[in-house]
Amino acid sequence: MKIVIVGTFPPFRGGISNFYQTLYEKLSYEHDVTAINFSLQYPNILFPGKSQYDNNLKSDINIERTINSIYPISWKKTANKIIELEPDLIIFKYWIPFLAPSFRSIIKHTKKKISVKSLVICDNIIPHENRPFDKLLTKSFFKYIDHFIVMSKSVEKDLLFLFPDAKYIYTPHPLYDIFGKSNNKDKSKRYLQIHENKVILFFGLIRPYKGLDLLIEASKTLKEKLNNFKILVVGDCYENPEPYSKMINKNGLNDIFDMRFEFVPNDKVNIYFSAADVIVLPYKSATQSGIVPVAYHFDKPVIVTNVGGLSEIVQEGKTGYVVYPEPNEIADGILKYYNNSDKINFVENIKSYKDNFTWNKFIEKIERIFIQ
Repeated sequence: MKIVIVGTFPPFRGGISNFYQTLYEKLSYEHDVTAINFSLQYPNILFPGKSQYDNNLKSDINIERTINSIYPISWKKTANKIIELEPDLIIFKYWIPFLAPSFRSIIKHTKKKISVKSLVICDNIIPHENRPFDKLLTKSFFKYIDHFIVMSKSVEKDLLFLFPDAKYIYTPHPLYDIFGKSNNKDKSKRYLQIHENKVILFFGLIRPYKGLDLLIEASKTLKEKLNNFKILVVGDCYENPEPYSKMINKNGLNDIFDMRFEFVPNDKVNIYFSAADVIVLPYKSATQSGIVPVAYHFDKPVIVTNVGGLSEIVQEGKTGYVVYPEPNEIADGILKYYNNSDKINFVENIKSYKDNFTWNKFIEKIERIFIQ
């Protein structure tokens, strides 16, 4: 099958780019795949982080960088490129309505000229931070799409709200395998200059909905009931980090927090996860998260809140714990993990459970839709 994947590839950085690159590589084993990337994804004024790029990312993919998200002429140029290729299938990944006009133009123009199937892999349909016209933009793009993949029941619900007759399949987010193997825990801690015995990790882009403030509140209880621990917060901050620092200072929590507001390149991710005992996702809202698959890749248990689809891929008391998005609940979940870590073999449970989330199974689902 000839496939075109339209979206975010290196040198753009982050989870979306990682997903696209892995999808390309896995599909390429059996199919003829072309990658079409953005030349401009977000204008700087709309991008809250330090940089959209990681120029150290290595990729062997031959990538066409033709899409400028704010330049409609580039959308038609991209469509013409796809028309020349005459693919059987075009795959998009969807996470933000800002990109809907460019994606809509590309698929609409392409389908006018050639017969081609289309698939959208849905991260978010209704964004975490809602804006006027989001649903309208999403619907204007989705009406040209033949099939969808949803990776959580929360996203499934949103899809059916907008398109009750949508053709879709549900399959969980596959595990990333691009971050290498686990390192020795003690060596990783020494590299990070962490001396405490217990390490709790909050990892990924920091935005209001991710609940870092809830974790800081929860840490007041942890400080009373847990000893010799460090909470390691790592990620590019997509907002002003000062309120978090003030919150920590005000409550006398500086000794238990290690705040690293920085992007972590792919070849360093394993160091942070190898140093940690447990990964905490204290989110206030979510659809799904790419952090849980990363944690499982490194055989690390997770504490997640019961928002969106986070709880769907956690086996309670086996691969982690599910809690309400409240400080006391988050603290109790972390304490429950440490109280049971000698009794429950979380690592073996995760090793067994994560077989459900392989890329081979994800690719098989795509092939089942389009290869009869």
